Amino acid sequence: MSDDIVLTEAPEAERYEIRVGGELAGFLEYRGRGDVRALVHTEIDPAYEGRGLGGRLVGFVLDDVRAREGMTIVPVCSFVHKYLAEHEEYLDLLQPHIRKAFHL
Repeated sequence: MSDDIVLTEAPEAERYEIRVGGELAGFLEYRGRGDVRALVHTEIDPAYEGRGLGGRLVGFVLDDVRAREGMTIVPVCSFVHKYLAEHEEYLDLLQPHIRKAFHL
């Protein structure tokens, strides 16, 4: 199996996808098309677990949100919430009232 990893957004499905060797390995679903994006669910296929793909996917999503000036996030997904707690450099992307959950 090839380890070529490709990360993309599939806006028609309101999700980001991670593919390994051309195969769908996981996705992160979101809701919202305006300046606020709720990150609602992250899923990695069990065949690909333990390879750091979930973290790589969340990092890609947060970098994409940062590139869209003025966009903020609401981390509904527990995996995204945990990732943010460990990667404080992304906390500025949170809706201001949600930052309190991270003790800011």
